[in-house]
Amino acid sequence: MNFTRLVPNVYYQNINDGIKLFVNCLGFRIGHEELTSKEPFCVIESNEFHLMLFEHKELAKEHQPEFRLVTRNIEEVFNKISSSHPEYLHPNLSKITLRPWGAKEFALRDGQVCLIIQQW
Repeated sequence: MNFTRLVPNVYYQNINDGIKLFVNCLGFRIGHEELTSKEPFCVIESNEFHLMLFEHKELAKEHQPEFRLVTRNIEEVFNKISSSHPEYLHPNLSKITLRPWGAKEFALRDGQVCLIIQQW
């Protein structure tokens, strides 16, 4: 078997919350969208990274995923996000921190998703 990509589904009570985090804050682009449909969804992309965002109130109550995004320049990412969207900095990991396992990390969160930004 040869897989080329993993594309997780993320459920939001309001899909615009996910768009604000991933597109407005992190600079992903919308590759496909059906935001005005009865069941709004979109595919967000950045290089080989893809996510499907869905607006689904019931599933959003059950799922609160955590993802790690690995970067080669965590300081650049942190400086950009902390100056443009500081409201997303997670209160438990709001600064770049060297973790016991050797990675530098800081975290973001919106009402649904936790994103840990990491550099090894």
